[in-house]
Amino acid sequence: MTALPGASPGTPAEDPVAGGPGHGEPAAGGPAAGGPAAGDAAAGDPGSGDSAAGRSEHRDSAAEDPEAAGSGPDSGPVRGSEVSQAEQAEQAEQEEGAEGAEGTDRSEVAGRAGAGSSATEAAGRAGRVPDRAPGDAASGEAAHAPGAGGDTGSPAGAETEGGAEGGSSGGEESGAPLGEAAGGGAGTEGGGSSEARAELAAQQELRSRIEKRKAERPGPIEAGGRLSGTAADLLAAVRAVESGARPPGAFFEASAAPRKPAPTSVARPERPRVPAPGPAPRQTGPGTVAAVREVLVSGGAPEGLAARVAGVLGDQAGEALREDPWRLLAVPGVQPEQADGFARALLGAECRPDDGRRAAALVGWLLERAALRGHTAAESATVREALARHSVPDPDEALRGAVAEGAVLVFQDGVDAAAAPVRTEESGADDGHGAPETGEAAGQPEPVPVLLGLDRYALAEESLADGLTRLARSVQPASWEAAADAAATPSAAELVRAAAGHGLVAHTGGETARGEPAALVAAARGLGLRAVTAVHSENGRRRTGAGAVTVRGLLSGAEGPGRDDDGALAVDLLAVLDAPQLDVESAAALVESLPDGCRLVLSGDPGVLWSAGAGRVFADVLAARVCPVVASRTPDPGPLGELVSGVGAGELVRVDAPGREVVIVPVRDAGEAVHRTVQLVADSVPRAIGVPSAETQVITVGHGGSAGTRALNAALKERFNPGPGRFGGFDPDDRVVYSPAAGQILTGTVVSAGAEGLHVDCEGAAVVVRQDRVGSTLRHGWALTAHQAAGMRWPAVVVVLPGDTVQGLNRAWVYTAFSRGERHLSVVHGVEQALPRAVAGIPPEARTTRLRSLLESLLRPGGAEAAPA
Repeated sequence: MTALPGASPGTPAEDPVAGGPGHGEPAAGGPAAGGPAAGDAAAGDPGSGDSAAGRSEHRDSAAEDPEAAGSGPDSGPVRGSEVSQAEQAEQAEQEEGAEGAEGTDRSEVAGRAGAGSSATEAAGRAGRVPDRAPGDAASGEAAHAPGAGGDTGSPAGAETEGGAEGGSSGGEESGAPLGEAAGGGAGTEGGGSSEARAELAAQQELRSRIEKRKAERPGPIEAGGRLSGTAADLLAAVRAVESGARPPGAFFEASAAPRKPAPTSVARPERPRVPAPGPAPRQTGPGTVAAVREVLVSGGAPEGLAARVAGVLGDQAGEALREDPWRLLAVPGVQPEQADGFARALLGAECRPDDGRRAAALVGWLLERAALRGHTAAESATVREALARHSVPDPDEALRGAVAEGAVLVFQDGVDAAAAPVRTEESGADDGHGAPETGEAAGQPEPVPVLLGLDRYALAEESLADGLTRLARSVQPASWEAAADAAATPSAAELVRAAAGHGLVAHTGGETARGEPAALVAAARGLGLRAVTAVHSENGRRRTGAGAVTVRGLLSGAEGPGRDDDGALAVDLLAVLDAPQLDVESAAALVESLPDGCRLVLSGDPGVLWSAGAGRVFADVLAARVCPVVASRTPDPGPLGELVSGVGAGELVRVDAPGREVVIVPVRDAGEAVHRTVQLVADSVPRAIGVPSAETQVITVGHGGSAGTRALNAALKERFNPGPGRFGGFDPDDRVVYSPAAGQILTGTVVSAGAEGLHVDCEGAAVVVRQDRVGSTLRHGWALTAHQAAGMRWPAVVVVLPGDTVQGLNRAWVYTAFSRGERHLSVVHGVEQALPRAVAGIPPEARTTRLRSLLESLLRPGGAEAAPA
């Protein structure tokens, strides 16, 4: 094996206490470099990586790809197994594995969305949903042949786990009617002034209805809320003008007035008093469950699914399933082939692959699965390809039907350039078609991808963009020079000055840099402001100190200052730490809850994995460059800080660790990796480092595989708390991780069990997990994935990298895992050169989102907030 930097080739570095030939030799930084004597741990230096927003956290090495062979109505019935939230994400990742992409975990807030109505109308005329919405074209250049143009596949869609970051949005528009409908073709004159006035009036009426809808909603709109076809078209027309996808002249006789900066006091719709990101399971009665059970049994599906189906579909679930058996796909964990088998059993000969109900359900399922991997939207071409793999005879017609029904929304306001599909030699053929037009079309905008999305994520992103714009423009600059001069570091002083003059500020840095926003909050309180620090987890709350709250606790009202009469949080300055862990729904709920004039500071380490839920809020805010960005110059100290900093820069650096801060434990296979992990946690780390087993956390790549969390937790339970698992697989004193909602992780210990459920001590809080929720929300917690561990730290961490985890590694994963340890890091290392390759060459997996483009369109024209400090 080739050793890591810090270990001689062919010479294994030892664990903290093992010595002798059976345990390997010390790595560089050990005795030969002035470290401890033989028998103590040497300083190895594994490498690690920067942030990956779509990296698979729950990969099972034996995963099959159910899409590879497609699915159709002849597939088998539903197989009933309790699927946890984490397993849903893992299942999605496994299915995507054969297509060469990676994924992440979970998601969920609700979505106002827009799209160019012309794209939808054109799609109807052209016989397909377009791939690209063109900009203005030179006279006579618009294509008018239906189906013309090429589809460029992209990892950004529902069928590609990694997303589509890092490429341009190349490719030719498909279909000439698209150019006509988009209003960009010079050969299109419009429909006359009277039609323009009528459409303008309709748009104005729709704007008022949209604002009323936002003001009246008590919380995030539940998934499944649908717009009518007409409303969707009108909403699309509004967004086409607002986003610039269509020129105003396509609708108006005169150009629309430019957007004006918001006044100091911006009108704000009524906000929910207790916003709750993500739709909660519906409460249903026993009669509903019984009715669903009857339908499931008649369709050959396990009756054990009844409660979950009722929770998703509501009181009329039984009737809904009889009318549309494919609605079973809305239940997490159900696969298309299972829903097809269920539909065939209920419908008999009427079950056909081209059934519109099947197509609509598949489109929704594909987009929900994309959201599990972090995407808030997917390219239409990618969705069509996925529908074809699932035996839909006419994917274009299926998409048209789904759009008309309101099951999916169409956007043509562009995506983050980094998330656009990569141009290949084949997609370059489209550029070849455009080459002769380069001179004629000089200055014309780039065609933007046509995206499909669910309304809940669309509303979340648009609401978030509007809210951030409101905050950025509603703050009056102040002079906090005295507070800045008193700051402990130059970075802290810079942050104080930025917050004094701006309503929205981004701050980047590692663990030590967390003290800078904390100092800002203290300074703001000294100025008489209501200032609050919010973090991702209870673990982070303890690390931050007195007065910190969790984001979820702040939103629920359980923590923090409470709300004013308008329903807004009673704060003047909010500093959100762990900002990379904010998903788009939580971020939207948080920003909507802030009053006008409140200053918002988003702070975090851009190198860590992105949120478990959909979106990449912090990365999009940084990429949009619409607010000051303060980069901390306060490094994390010691060998661990040096190692992690190197990983963030894309290299494995040699570190000296005389205090045994970093140790490499080489292994040959997964079985040995499990054995050495148990040995480290139970004996080596407590004895050599002085950190007890209860304060040592194991981190591995995924849940499945021979050294995933399941295998490691089984071995660690056998060592630390053997028992029969009397209570749903758990025993008192078992170490567990509790996930009551997507993206929310609490570590704890099982206390007891009773009639009401399992009693768990979650970091000092008593929690009762209902019996029917144990299987889906509770796991053993001696070993976690890096996504579960994000936002938390422990005194000692053991990172397990057996040989079968190579496909799950990238820089962000390594960076996140290695930076979880405060005093000590042991790396059980069996991936050889895959680790330095992951650190040096594998970037974060992309997510397809709209937030960056929305922020740019809203804030950059204003000028004042556009340039970073």
